[in-house]
Amino acid sequence: MNLFDAKNLTVRFGGHAVLRDVSVSMETGEIVTIVGPNGSGKSTFLRVLIGSLTPSEGTIIRQDGLRLGYVPQKLHIDPTLPMTVHRLMRLARRGSPDRIRDALAQAGVEALANRQVSALSGGQFQRVMLARALLWEPELLVLDEPTQGLDQQGTAAFYRQIEDVRQRLGCGVLMVSHDLHVVMSASDRVICLDGHICRQGAPRHVASAPEYRALFGTGTQGALALYPHQHGAPSAAENTEIEAAE
Repeated sequence: MNLFDAKNLTVRFGGHAVLRDVSVSMETGEIVTIVGPNGSGKSTFLRVLIGSLTPSEGTIIRQDGLRLGYVPQKLHIDPTLPMTVHRLMRLARRGSPDRIRDALAQAGVEALANRQVSALSGGQFQRVMLARALLWEPELLVLDEPTQGLDQQGTAAFYRQIEDVRQRLGCGVLMVSHDLHVVMSASDRVICLDGHICRQGAPRHVASAPEYRALFGTGTQGALALYPHQHGAPSAAENTEIEAAE
């Protein structure tokens, strides 16, 4: 059985259809990335998937007992509030000391357990958010623009961590991302969304489609030349090529 099957989803706000007739399914162990312009319904689809929003039309069927781990696009924490990483993890209510330690280790931030959240860098905070999602031992990891605000090095490192998590847990990974270069390397399948599904399929297939080029321009084809591998973040040599190209 698929992790989930979404069929003919439509979501309306005030009479305006943010999503129209969207159908998506996903298999265990698959990495799927949703791309699209601002306002295209990407985050709305994730909200339907995790159950925080009810679609106006259509259905979504999740695997029985599906364990979801969710990394939101933003999580505001008052910087004046004294809170360690360990305390933040405990707020998830699945935070036994052993489970917290294991989740932080899986996200590569075990050494930050006693650090104040307000003192974390952007990349460190996102990894802590990843660790928080891993407390649920997810079968499906859902990430909403997890590298927003990170520099190129931090973005590449985060995606390497995601790939490592996927390999160790065998979970599916569904991401919303604006990092087009990395998407084409890190994904099994790309969904191009603009209120409806413009195109979906293997990264090379989607990147060559006129619908994708109409949204992102012809220059994005270069991402495929720079990132020839289907999985994993770029190597140091590939990063050097990217910096030279940019």
